[in-house]
Amino acid sequence: MTLTEAESEYIRKEIGREPNTLEYGMLDIMFSEHCSYKSSRPILKLFPTEGDKVIIGPGDDAGIVELTDELALVIGMESHNHPSAVEPYGGAGTGIGGIIRDIISMGAMPVALLDPLRFGYLDDERSRYLFEYVVKGISDYGNRVGIPTVGGEIEFDATFQLNPLVNVVCAGIVRKDSIMRGIAPNVGDIFVLMGGRTGRDGIHGVTFASEELTTSSELEDRPAVQIGDPFTKKNVLDATMEALDKIDVQGLKDLGGGGLTCCVSEMAAKGGNGAIVKLEEVPLREEGMTPYEIMLSESQERMIFVIHPEDEDQLIEIFDKYELPRAVIGTVTGTGRFEVIDNGEIIADIPTGMLSDPPTIERECAIDHLSTDDITGVQLEKIGIKNPIVKEGDLKQTLLNVLSSQNVASKEWVYRQYDQEVQIRTVVKPGDDAAVIRVDDETAFTITSDCNSSHTKLNPYHGGAGAVAEAIRNVVSMGSEPLCIVDCLNFGNPEKPHIFKQFTDCVQGMADVANRYQTPVISGNVSFYNETEGVTINPSPAVGVAGLIKIKDVKTFEFKGEGDKIIIIGETNPELSGSEYQKLILGKVEGQPPLVNIEDEYKNAMAVLNLIREDSENNVTAVHDCSTGGIGVALSEMALSGDLGAEINLSWVPASEELDDFELLFSESHGRFIVTVKEKALEEIMDKLEVPAAVVGTVKGDSLVINGSLKIPLSEIRDTYHGVIEKYMA
Repeated sequence: MTLTEAESEYIRKEIGREPNTLEYGMLDIMFSEHCSYKSSRPILKLFPTEGDKVIIGPGDDAGIVELTDELALVIGMESHNHPSAVEPYGGAGTGIGGIIRDIISMGAMPVALLDPLRFGYLDDERSRYLFEYVVKGISDYGNRVGIPTVGGEIEFDATFQLNPLVNVVCAGIVRKDSIMRGIAPNVGDIFVLMGGRTGRDGIHGVTFASEELTTSSELEDRPAVQIGDPFTKKNVLDATMEALDKIDVQGLKDLGGGGLTCCVSEMAAKGGNGAIVKLEEVPLREEGMTPYEIMLSESQERMIFVIHPEDEDQLIEIFDKYELPRAVIGTVTGTGRFEVIDNGEIIADIPTGMLSDPPTIERECAIDHLSTDDITGVQLEKIGIKNPIVKEGDLKQTLLNVLSSQNVASKEWVYRQYDQEVQIRTVVKPGDDAAVIRVDDETAFTITSDCNSSHTKLNPYHGGAGAVAEAIRNVVSMGSEPLCIVDCLNFGNPEKPHIFKQFTDCVQGMADVANRYQTPVISGNVSFYNETEGVTINPSPAVGVAGLIKIKDVKTFEFKGEGDKIIIIGETNPELSGSEYQKLILGKVEGQPPLVNIEDEYKNAMAVLNLIREDSENNVTAVHDCSTGGIGVALSEMALSGDLGAEINLSWVPASEELDDFELLFSESHGRFIVTVKEKALEEIMDKLEVPAAVVGTVKGDSLVINGSLKIPLSEIRDTYHGVIEKYMA
């Protein structure tokens, strides 16, 4: 068990006796970091969670915000890191399955998936193996269930070699009058278990996810990885949608981490009630399963419906039509206790509130030693460490090198394995700043995910702030107003003071940006203990942002017309530390990363959004934000996507001080956009901009020409940017 002695003592005092083995097992998983958020809950209160469009904020299976007068967006984000490190295909697939069930359980039809992923560099054989089978697991599951995977991001770094990160986002659409909650509100209602049968897979999955990995985890912890079944999931989805349409369902929740224990206790506690579960009624996949195994199993594709007893026959009839195992396994009581009964004998009896709401832990939050691996750039300055950037090679070759790096090069190898056409809602597919998903004939939502773990390693506050800022820039670049934020916060062992300080500083940075934009954080996940025998991942606050947009206002980033003028909005600073350029030149990450000036960030984004909103004559032809790789990468991506070149003068780029060409081209300063406009509207548009902005060039030709003398044919850029991952995965 992972219970501490203090927690065991608390439990014995609260229930007035020594728990039995089953009760200890149930309490163990509910007190785990993965289920209880006992370390992170106090810190997560920093996030803004309310807003005019928020219908349901954090605390349920997913968050919900308003889209139209009748429809709402349901969105959630989860991690499946440890299972994917042990069994990448099954771990990734069941991660997708879990987040889909979260959306279904809110009454919504899932319409989009995203997959923020992190791996070791592909030069490493095991990293290639994990990468290949995680992508295949996501592809096979999402494609078979019929939900398009429309976006995501991939980052490569040596710290993820032993501990990959597999984060998943799912969004769904629900009628406002059909929203469901994971609650058991009425005494006398019944619990109906539906879907896959309960087996021995996934036992102790949540406690496995709440401790560090070891090099033997691949063998020892494989039983903790669940087994997914996308074909059953499709039937579960269809049966659930029909049941919600025809039955007066009182509560609905999926069985994910913690299995029956977690699902039933949380539903009962939210209703202020208790529950009885009869184990002999649970449909099993294997013979001889013990009560401990049944209550802790995390077998997939299972849902629990809470209904009035008189609706039982009609609900069972629906499930039988889809040939899904189903059974009435218990009753909602007014006792406030969770009683587990096996053939008439009470074998567990615990207060539901103790299971669903364990006490938090106050972690030490401090830097416990001075190391460039663990402390922020600000602290580096305080102790006098200098990290000069070394510039090598000519500008052209450096740009080509950056474009061919694994973190920058085309990710087509990944997203071409995903079906983006299913459900025919996808307006803009992967490859742009964000995906665009149709809601109705006029309305759509944008969705994206972002994180730069190198920035966060160097300065957790600005890394967290930058993740939110970049994700918001991406949806703004498409022409949409940011609507809500979800997140997956991936960190090392929170018991180490410097790790918990990373987490605390990061959340504060994220919260500060979210507050400025008045964009609430409505759902998320915390994944701690991402360490393997002393190797800790870069802190990785993966951020998902959804935006609301009129389909007529959608912008994309490819160059569209010869003669269009290129404007850069926002100042460039000498911020090469933590950049892709620095990794390639120095082979390491050090110094002070790009800082987020929140007010400038906000003003620049609003200036771009207003340009797009007021663009009734389509004079704004393309918009792209600047992030990894800086202006050089952003311009190259716009040129390649539009198959049009450009002439650029770097000396015209807005800058905070005099910078050389390397800094201008590769700095990863925040708050910057590249906008192309028709020449006829240039003067009017420039007059409207009340933020730092300058015309830096023109769309023309079939080459990228920089400063009049450096000329790179698009064919050479294309050969450099495309095929990099394909060569590794051949």
